[in-house]
Amino acid sequence: MRQVTISWQGLSALLCVIGAMALLPLYAAGATHPPSAGTAGLTALLAIAAVLVSFAPFSATLIAAVLFVSAHGGAWLLLGTLTGNEGFAATAFFLLLAACWLLAWRCVTKLSEIQPTEPASQWLLRLLIPAIFGAWILIIWEAITRGAGIPFVILPPPSAIWARIAGSLPILGEDVRQTIFKAVLIGYIVGCIAGFVVAILADRVAFLRRGLLPIGNMVSALPIIGVAPIMVMWFGFDWQSKAAVVIIMTFFPMLVNTVAGLAASGNMERDLMRTYASNYWQTLLKLRLPAAMPFIFNALKINSTLAMIGAIVAEFFGTPIVGMGFRISTEMGRMNVDMVWAEIAVAALAGSIFYGVVALAERAVTFWHPSIRGG
Repeated sequence: MRQVTISWQGLSALLCVIGAMALLPLYAAGATHPPSAGTAGLTALLAIAAVLVSFAPFSATLIAAVLFVSAHGGAWLLLGTLTGNEGFAATAFFLLLAACWLLAWRCVTKLSEIQPTEPASQWLLRLLIPAIFGAWILIIWEAITRGAGIPFVILPPPSAIWARIAGSLPILGEDVRQTIFKAVLIGYIVGCIAGFVVAILADRVAFLRRGLLPIGNMVSALPIIGVAPIMVMWFGFDWQSKAAVVIIMTFFPMLVNTVAGLAASGNMERDLMRTYASNYWQTLLKLRLPAAMPFIFNALKINSTLAMIGAIVAEFFGTPIVGMGFRISTEMGRMNVDMVWAEIAVAALAGSIFYGVVALAERAVTFWHPSIRGG
């Protein structure tokens, strides 16, 4: 028989609700459209009901579902009262928001306890938990910036950033095409392939391995703000100079990781291949490269983020009137911070998708590795 479970998140949420009810109203004097007391009461009832359910001996799935609905329903009610009351949120508002956040925390804790057996349920759970984390970052960001009246030029709320994204899709599309589909992808592909090929040569030729790797470590430490202007002078202001910066940034991580991966296969496996009369290339293709795949994909994942950073920063030092780095630089000078954050959000989304594609390819190729089989 299941026992009653008291959680510190639930107790803290109850204390926040009690404190909020004692400190009503939600907004200080001067608010244009102060909400009725019913909004605060409904939010408090949702929180109290969710806490009581979380203490009861129900299944983790049911408790997580109730906590999810109550936490996000309460947050939705609170955020809906901000319109016309920006900058006047009182302590009661933030206490109720903290109670909802604690309920969401408890919801994630209960979701982590669920062990589904079906692959679809496992996949959904792996997406839901980080989605709740991300949603609450945005909720708290929105509530603090609007409720506390933080100046727009310092930190705009997510709603303003989303409105800018929705209203600037053609501009953002041109910037993505210029920066990602030209500079990032071309530089990434060329840099990774070049690093891989040179790593094979360095593995084959001891002179290259001993002479090139120390130079690679030195070049990888070069500051991008020093390399980017030189590449612009050499290759011009268009995407070619940005791709050159990306090639430099992605070449040496791939080189170093591939060389390390080629040395990862054990001596017993190599001796076994020699007993089969395998030559260098047969051993490379059938033993050493498969063993090096985790290292190679590690470099590909690292380079997926380095390529984005390199291309965007390089555009600060000369570019046509298009590109994500160019837009960030010029709009910041005009104090259009919502557009700057819109570009940052698009870049973060593109980088996450890029990284996710590489990670999915890694799972498909290195399915035999313990890190993949264990996950």
